Amino acid sequence: MTTPLGGPTRILIADDQEDVRSGFRLILGSQPDMAVVGEAADGLTAVELARTLRPDLVLADIRMPGVDGLEVTRRLAGPGVPDPMRVLVVTTFGHDDYVRTALRDGACGFLLKRSGPGLLIEGVRAAMAGDLLISPQITVRLLRNPAPALAASTAPSPLTAREQEIARLVAEGLTNAEIGEKLFITAGTAKTHIANVQAKLKVRNRVGIAAWSWENGLAGPAPRE
Repeated sequence: MTTPLGGPTRILIADDQEDVRSGFRLILGSQPDMAVVGEAADGLTAVELARTLRPDLVLADIRMPGVDGLEVTRRLAGPGVPDPMRVLVVTTFGHDDYVRTALRDGACGFLLKRSGPGLLIEGVRAAMAGDLLISPQITVRLLRNPAPALAASTAPSPLTAREQEIARLVAEGLTNAEIGEKLFITAGTAKTHIANVQAKLKVRNRVGIAAWSWENGLAGPAPRE
């Protein structure tokens, strides 16, 4: 993945509504550490511009002409992409299937447009830091409604009980420090656990851990104390 070297985060905005692109451009352009380097009104143009401009981050809407945002995510950040980019999905439509598909195919976050400018800025910074940010209302719903078919899978997990708990907390969007506080371990120990989980699951980052958790029904409601 590309990473800015001392300069602002270079962002490509992909959305079929001109007023939305304009709004995002104003919000992101107001931040000293962010710069909008391109815009696309459809999915195919978004993929072409992303491959040409090599931005640090692509903001992708779900419903766009030609190729939708999920396919854009798969083409730019999917498991088979040799040099994946960061793609942050920002959409009006927060259906569970959309969220799980986007995360499975490499999205580094999933935000609802109504979440506001503050969360958009936070989502960009989280993505660049390697963290996962999902709009809170989506997270709550997914935690209450884990994927039923996959949750019932009898396939043995490659993770230990502690690693499964770590994976679940990653899927909830907790930082290393927050995971450490919750499990009474240091942030460094949490980081080590996360690295071990990534290696066992053969995923690139925390997003891959979160996607695995959602797909396997691990990120469900926490048991009552």
